[in-house]
Amino acid sequence: MASSTQQLIDIVRANRDSGRGGIASVCTAHPIAIEAALSLARERGRLALIEATCNQVNQYGGYTGMLPADFVRLVRDAGGDPSTTVLGGDHLGPQPWRGGAAEDAMAKAEAMVADYVRAGFTKIHLDCSMRCADDPEILDEAVIAARAARLARVAESVRGDAQDICYVVGTEVPPPGGMGAGHAIAPTAPEAVLETVELHRRAFAQASVAEAFERVIAVVVQPGVEFGNEEIVHFDARSARPLADAVAALPGLAYEAHSTDYQRPEAYEALVRAHFAVLKVGPAATFALREMLFALEAIESELVVTDDRSGLSATLETVMLDSPGQWQGHYDGDAATQRYLRRFSFSDRVRYYWSAPPVARAVSMLMHNLSRPLPLPLISQFVPQLYDAIRTGAVAADPTSLCRANVRAALVPYADATAT
Repeated sequence: MASSTQQLIDIVRANRDSGRGGIASVCTAHPIAIEAALSLARERGRLALIEATCNQVNQYGGYTGMLPADFVRLVRDAGGDPSTTVLGGDHLGPQPWRGGAAEDAMAKAEAMVADYVRAGFTKIHLDCSMRCADDPEILDEAVIAARAARLARVAESVRGDAQDICYVVGTEVPPPGGMGAGHAIAPTAPEAVLETVELHRRAFAQASVAEAFERVIAVVVQPGVEFGNEEIVHFDARSARPLADAVAALPGLAYEAHSTDYQRPEAYEALVRAHFAVLKVGPAATFALREMLFALEAIESELVVTDDRSGLSATLETVMLDSPGQWQGHYDGDAATQRYLRRFSFSDRVRYYWSAPPVARAVSMLMHNLSRPLPLPLISQFVPQLYDAIRTGAVAADPTSLCRANVRAALVPYADATAT
């Protein structure tokens, strides 16, 4: 049987040839979201692709506190069978250290990539598009490609002889993190894609890893989709048609699409037909998780006396105000607007705080307080999207199952669109 990584390569290349099939890449470090993604893949008999970003997980712990090996254990403990699960590293490059000098940031990026590959990550997205403190304002595309090739050389030097590995290059515009209000998002120009791929091909050859370039399976481009705090730019297949046609000039490569969260189901189907073989799921997964946790807190307020309640929302607010680094700069407006965005924004900056000890304790108390049969009237009131599934027994009415089911619902459109 082919390795899980080879299965991924086959899926992407089949889409490149046919415009059919693909895979959802679930980029999250939350155990419940990972469990939901893995269980959906198992149910459909599909390959699972779970990814971590350089900001989430790195040799210093990232914002989750996890090293690459810790993330691998997290996925395995959640049921991620190595034969049917691929682990990916997303935006691996100098991003976490871009505030310093380029050489220092790249040295740290090399160490990070080595740790990812040694830990068992086999889909490696090399992204060196961000400028560092001593870089010019506009970073030359050739420099970006050369830095990516430098990281590929490290990955090749540490991977095991029997370890299949594949690469993704390129990045979307604008950078990850969402758009501001009123922005129009244009698809990447075909000539820019061709230049990106050619520059990376040359750079890999110059770095003496030309063979590794043969295992580049996709290029990240902007299909014309994006989301902000309250806005969604929906996919327009007509605008992306030149980009879809350009795949014919990219032997062996298809596209990877980031920022595809919150699109309508038909958009995912159209993206797959346009040769976007890998559809990234980012904050949409943890947005669905947060949505359910807040609904459960509303149920808790009806069933539990005030002094015994979890206080989840209040705890989150306190922790986010005490440690504002993960949301400041993303949420504008007065204090009331910022409070609203901290709780409900599509960019879901809440996801950076679930592992904070006070928040984790509040979630644990919420789950404990609701470890009882939840009344159907309250399910109907606060969780109407799962009411019928609970009544028929398809979903258990316990807090963890409800959270997992809500995340699963956010992932189903991706699974449907990428089915062969």
